[in-house]
Amino acid sequence: MTTVNPIIKVENVSRRFGDITALENISLDITRGTLFGLVGSDGAGKSTLLRMIATMMPPTSGHILVNGLDVVSERRAVKSLIGYMHQRFGLYQDLTVAENLAFFMDIFGIRGEERNKRRERYLGFSNLLPFVDRLAGNLSGGMKQKLGLACVLVHQPSLLILDEPTNGVDPVSRQEFWDILLEMKREGMTIVVSTAYLDEGEKCDQLALMHRARVLQVAEPGEIRASFPNLEEAMIRRIQAVDDEVANDHFKQ
Repeated sequence: MTTVNPIIKVENVSRRFGDITALENISLDITRGTLFGLVGSDGAGKSTLLRMIATMMPPTSGHILVNGLDVVSERRAVKSLIGYMHQRFGLYQDLTVAENLAFFMDIFGIRGEERNKRRERYLGFSNLLPFVDRLAGNLSGGMKQKLGLACVLVHQPSLLILDEPTNGVDPVSRQEFWDILLEMKREGMTIVVSTAYLDEGEKCDQLALMHRARVLQVAEPGEIRASFPNLEEAMIRRIQAVDDEVANDHFKQ
C-alpha cells in the first residue's frame, strides 16, 4: 500500500530476537488523520511493530519514518510527536486520578492555565472528573484504561499508538474508550491500534491483517470481509489458508 505523504512509512522492516523472527519484510503506509488497526493471530508481530514505530526498539533491518523522521536516528524528535499506551499502562496505583494526570503534565512541562484546561478536557472527556480523588489502584479496569489514555493524551500528540488497550475491559467501558478515540480522530489525530476484538476492527479506516510475522493484507474492513459473513470469519479463513500452505510446503520437503 502506497500513500501520498503518509504520517507513518514502514519500509522492508524485519525484527529478529536471536533465532526468532518477530517481523519479516513488512512494508506499509499509514495515512495522516486516519484510524489504522492491526489484527491477526497471537504472536503475529503486532506489538513488536507498534513498539518499533514508538521508538522503543530498532528494526533489525529496514526503516520506519514518522512524519518524515527516522525512528532510530531521529528518535528524540519522533518521541515528541507520539503518545504510546500498551495494554498494562504504568499508572501509579497509590496516587489519585488527579495526581496521576498531574505527574504526566509535570513530565511534559505543562504549566499555568493550560494545565487546568487540559485537566478539565481530558478527565472530562474520560468521565473521570467525579473520581479525581480516588486512588488509581481502586479504579475498575475500564476506568484505569481511560485514565491511562488521558495521561497519554495530555501532551496532545499528533500520533496515538495503542497496543490492545481494551483487552479484558467490560463492553460498556470498551465502547466509552472507543468513543474517545473516534472523537480524537475527528479532531485530526492519527491513531494506530492493535486489537483482539474484531468489532473494534470494524471501526478502523484500514486494517493490517497479520500472521506469522507478516502482513497478509492491508485494506478497509469491508474489503477484507468481502465474501465472508463477518470480519472474524474472513480473518480465520485467511490465516488457515496460510497455515495450510506452510504445512504443504513442509510436507513436500
